[in-house]
Amino acid sequence: MNLLEKENLARTKAEELENASPEDIIRYAVETFPNITFACSFGAEDVVLVDMLQKVSPSTDVFYLDTDFHFKETYETRDLMKEKYNMDFVRVSPKITPEEQAAQHGEELWKSDPNACCNIRKVEPLTRILSKYDAWITGIRRDQAPTRANAKKVEYDTKFGLMKFNPIAHWTSEDVWDYIRANNVVYNPLHDQNYPSIGCEHCTRQVMPGEDPRAGRWSGNDKTECGLHK
Repeated sequence: MNLLEKENLARTKAEELENASPEDIIRYAVETFPNITFACSFGAEDVVLVDMLQKVSPSTDVFYLDTDFHFKETYETRDLMKEKYNMDFVRVSPKITPEEQAAQHGEELWKSDPNACCNIRKVEPLTRILSKYDAWITGIRRDQAPTRANAKKVEYDTKFGLMKFNPIAHWTSEDVWDYIRANNVVYNPLHDQNYPSIGCEHCTRQVMPGEDPRAGRWSGNDKTECGLHK
């Protein structure tokens, strides 16, 4: 399938599957693109999709980007999920350690140049792992940020050169938490401490009442995305 065919397929399927359930979208994705993976951050949306994947296609690869800077609660959530589902997560690491990063780029790069830090610890590792697959699944939602408002259920990801599925793009935060409660899904306890969006420990703070849910990410500068989604 050439690029034009993939783009046309994505547009057609985005229209056809707009009102389909997340489970049906996942089912279509894994059946059409067996060489597919799911990117898990262990946030609320992603633990929901892990639960769905375990019911629809438990053999599908699930990976996470280990930036070396995650909260301990994030790693604990990973371990609880591994135990609950009897599954392994594919760990994807940056090419350099935090110590090597500090030596090459200075201490606390996340403060002086957060985009460079994300490129080293997230974007390059993601590019590397996605090069092994034909499609990927994400947990992005349209109401998370203006940059995601036009996300389709099915897209051709021109940044990484593969098909992209966003099964819960239309969901609200309430939909996510309704599913978590109804299905007794393991989730990061930081969500109960005013962390609606959880990234690296250095670049994530609590969100106060009345603030935008993503106000806690890269607080103090105009950065709103880590670069994983165009």
